[in-house]
Amino acid sequence: MTDRWRHLEVADQYGRRAIVTGANTGLGYVSTLALVRAGAEVVMAVRDLDRGQVAAQRIRKQEPEAKLRVIHLDLASLASVYDFAQAQVDDGPVDILMNNAGVMLVPTRERTANGFERHMGINHLGHFALTARLLPALLRSPGARVVSVTSLTYARVGPLDHGLGLTGDYTPMRAYGQSKLAVAVFGLELQRRLHAAGLPVTSVLAHPGWSATAETQPNDDAARSVRLARRATAILGSPPAQGARAQVYAATAASLAGGELVGPRWLGRGAPAAATLAAVAADPVAARWLWNESARLTGADPGLGTT
Repeated sequence: MTDRWRHLEVADQYGRRAIVTGANTGLGYVSTLALVRAGAEVVMAVRDLDRGQVAAQRIRKQEPEAKLRVIHLDLASLASVYDFAQAQVDDGPVDILMNNAGVMLVPTRERTANGFERHMGINHLGHFALTARLLPALLRSPGARVVSVTSLTYARVGPLDHGLGLTGDYTPMRAYGQSKLAVAVFGLELQRRLHAAGLPVTSVLAHPGWSATAETQPNDDAARSVRLARRATAILGSPPAQGARAQVYAATAASLAGGELVGPRWLGRGAPAAATLAAVAADPVAARWLWNESARLTGADPGLGTT
C-alpha cells in the first residue's frame, strides 16, 4: 500500500485539513489513509460512530502520527448535515472536501428523513447541502478543492430525471445511475459558478472505475438481478485500494484544473488519468435546473449566482 501511494507521488499535505465523507469503509477509508500519510489532518465524516472509531484505530496502527477526528454525519438527514457543517465552519478553513459517501442498489424505492429518494438524497442532495454550508470554510483556504465522486454509470442513464427518483418505475441501477449523474452535473456546475465568481475554490470530479466497495454488497433481500450485479462487482471489480487512487489524485494533484474528471487510465483499472465527461453531464440547462431545485429542496443555497 505505501509503495503504491508513493508511486502516485501524493503531494505534501501537511498543514491542510480534509473532510472525507463515508471515511470508515471502502474508497473513503483508503482515501483517508492516503491523505494522513501525506500529512493532512482528516475529519472522518461517518454515519456510524462506532465503525468510524474502529476504522480510525486501524489507521493509527499503520500511521501512529495520523491526525484524525471522527465526527457523525448522516447525509440522509439535512439536520445532521447542517449541524456537521456549522461545527466544521467554526473549526476553521477546509482545504479538501471529498464528497465520497454513497449508497448503491437499494432494492426498493426508499425515502430519506427529508422525503428524498434514497440514492438521490444521499449521493447528491446531502452532498449538495454539505458543500453549500461548508463554502465559508472552503473560501478561507488558499486553493481549496471539492472532489465529487461519481460513477461510470452516470453516462448510461439518459437525461437527468426531473422527478429525482420519486416518480415513474423504480429500478435500483437506474436510481443509482441518476444520482451519480446528478453528482457529475453538480460538480461541473459548481466549477462554472466558482470560476465566474472569481473564487479561489476548484471543483473536480473523480470516478473509481469498476470498484468493489462495501456499498455494493449489503446483506438484504434484494432482487436476483441486484444480487447478481453485486456478485459480479465483488468478483470482477477492483479493490478499494485501486479504486480510490483517482479521487486521491483529484484531491491533491496541483496541476489539475477545475471541472476535470479523473478516473483509472484503463477505464476500470490503472493509474489516475484525465477522463472525458459525457455530454449528458455538461448540459447547462439541466445544470441550472438541478442547481436551483437542489437549493430549493435542501434550503442550502451556495449563493454563487447564475451561469
